[in-house]
Amino acid sequence: MTWEPERLDDQEHLTEGDPGGMLVAVAASAAQVRIAYRASVEAGVDRLTSRVRPRAVVVVGMGASGIAGDVLAAVCGNGAPLPVVTVRSHQLPGWVGATDLVIAVSCSGHTEETLSAALEAVRRGCSLIAVGRADSPLESIARQASAVYVAVPATGQPRANVWLLTIPLIVSAAALGLTKADEELYERVAATLEDVAHRCRPSSESFVNPGKTLATELAESVPMIWGSSPVTAVAGYRLACQLNANAKYPAILGELPEAGHNQVAAFDGPLAKRDIFADAAGHTLRLVMLRDVEEDPRVARRREASVRLAHDRDVPVTELSAEGSHPLERVASLIGLGDYATTYLALGYGGDPTPVSAITELKARISQ
Repeated sequence: MTWEPERLDDQEHLTEGDPGGMLVAVAASAAQVRIAYRASVEAGVDRLTSRVRPRAVVVVGMGASGIAGDVLAAVCGNGAPLPVVTVRSHQLPGWVGATDLVIAVSCSGHTEETLSAALEAVRRGCSLIAVGRADSPLESIARQASAVYVAVPATGQPRANVWLLTIPLIVSAAALGLTKADEELYERVAATLEDVAHRCRPSSESFVNPGKTLATELAESVPMIWGSSPVTAVAGYRLACQLNANAKYPAILGELPEAGHNQVAAFDGPLAKRDIFADAAGHTLRLVMLRDVEEDPRVARRREASVRLAHDRDVPVTELSAEGSHPLERVASLIGLGDYATTYLALGYGGDPTPVSAITELKARISQ
């Protein structure tokens, strides 16, 4: 595949090259927020205040479901009165017990690891909330355990349903007093995603379209993605995952301040500079710095110094700033932009952003 940026302004190519409708799915993010909030209220998640606050909240899920747990932890922040942990495994940690709340999340409701962890939670006497499709094995586990189940109308690839999976977790956390979130906040988050969708719409030309601009900057490079706060670290992880899944593209992930202690050394490595007369493409390192309005002053100084260091060594830098007052708004602004950019990156290379044939083949080999 070769990078051809003119494809991004070819409306026929954007339609024909995306038969699975990933651009349409990304545009539906705001609707997902509203739908998931209503589904959570109807399931009674907002009435968890009548329960005793758990010792810990443990989210079990793979892929986009795991990212939903990461978003929850970032929104609750380090000041949360109890631990919020994401487990990407078929087995719960040994310390999880009857005083803990387990939230099992599976887009399809069939994920083997999540089903196993949910059953284990029931056996250990944990409180359980589950999120997934209606009439699924996960719902059966929840109903048999008299647990709360939030049925969401997820379709297509799980990664395209991240907000359907995330919002019920935030509603749960708000009911337990772990974060402040009300109906007005969810509407603001939906409005943020609508604004991103408007600015990144396919008919908007590359020079004014932030999604296409970011795709162009990432093309022919090896992105090194750094977050400067819990919110931007989650958005950075999501961006790396979407680069892998949508664009079939590699990425290096880091988080300040740790990345400044080790990954910064790559600025002096073989990928940091490329001979402009060389024919090989895709070998230039690019620092992608995700900035937050709430940063520890020491982390902010390290971020600024790292950016200057990259510029001094001719390493190209892309800086993306989170927008909004609430952590959920800020993470949404970055995830929305990244979802568009990675889809455009796939289309600019002439690839289909929806299928993940390597993952499908891997699962088939495992099941044999």
